[in-house]
Amino acid sequence: MTDLDAIAAELGERLKARGETVAVAESSSGGLISAALLGVPGASKYYLGGAVVYTGKARMVLMDLPREAVAGMRSASEPYALLLARTARERFGATWGLSETGAAGPTGNGYGDAAGHTCIAISGPVEMAVTLETGESDRAANMTAFTAAALDLLKRAVE
Repeated sequence: MTDLDAIAAELGERLKARGETVAVAESSSGGLISAALLGVPGASKYYLGGAVVYTGKARMVLMDLPREAVAGMRSASEPYALLLARTARERFGATWGLSETGAAGPTGNGYGDAAGHTCIAISGPVEMAVTLETGESDRAANMTAFTAAALDLLKRAVE
């Protein structure tokens, strides 16, 4: 995780300097976003918490989002990623909510998205959502790519 460590360290310093906080809701990155952010000394100054929202049940239990709240949304979509980011920010009282939802592989998801597809969103003083398609089926490589993209999106938002 050397590359992720470098991105997270820079981001952590920026968040600490600004007195800002972050909460995470991630899915196919499997906790790597939180692990990268928590690997930085002093992370308790900016990291408030997070959840791996990998299933519909996890969405209901960990994010308190019932089926009605996501009616008509695909789980690996930008609107769903924004909903997760907003919910994480609001539930933790964070400056920033960061989310990721996709298909790490080696196969796609039940919505027709290929392996390597993810949507990442940030909610805070600015909101952004992006879709990433790696074109790869390697699960571990996709999880790392999704994490790097999520950290990069937060870094751009904080700038």
